[in-house]
Amino acid sequence: MDSCFSFLTLHKSVPTGQDTLAGGISQVTIRAAQCEDISTVADILADSFHPQKGLISWLHPLLRLGIYEDLRHRLGSSLPHYLCLVAVTTVSGSAGTSDMLAGTVELTLRSRYCWPKPNCQHLYLSNLAVRKSCRRQGVGENLLLACEQTALEWGFQDLYLHVLENNYQARQLYLKRGYELHRVEPSYTGGLLRLPKRLLLHKQINPAGFSSPGQSLS
Repeated sequence: MDSCFSFLTLHKSVPTGQDTLAGGISQVTIRAAQCEDISTVADILADSFHPQKGLISWLHPLLRLGIYEDLRHRLGSSLPHYLCLVAVTTVSGSAGTSDMLAGTVELTLRSRYCWPKPNCQHLYLSNLAVRKSCRRQGVGENLLLACEQTALEWGFQDLYLHVLENNYQARQLYLKRGYELHRVEPSYTGGLLRLPKRLLLHKQINPAGFSSPGQSLS
């Protein structure tokens, strides 16, 4: 991972509504994750994908440890097309301003079988998560924007991601950013467990949308 990955700073207004910070977010800075971020990123991912409700709360420390170790391994790898991004917010409060890690996302190159080519490579976006207190304030959208710009800089114009069919808030965000349904993944349980289906979404990125100066991530 390139530790010299430059910053993308996005100034924004904070909408009213629930799950907003008391003082509000004055800006969001997207940067590459560093080793010192791993613990906080693991917390955000564990809380987002494995909320402490009911019996799952007993497993939460173990799940969080697994996420931490997997993330540490990925950040320590030398894959040419892997990047973990974090969103750092400047929070205003009664004690002044402070920086806080608000969200994260990962971008990697994957291979899949696609006819007529035996092996296609595509950029895959995963583990998009935002701290609960920072949701609905544009953090997730800014992380997606940074992924799309990075994809273009790597020479790709297509992005793929998965979302569960019952994750309506995430689906709304992806729809807003121009992602479309590519296919519904087949269920291997035969519907016996009544698990939500996984949707594979795709977006073809328009390079013209990233012509503004001062927003380079490379």
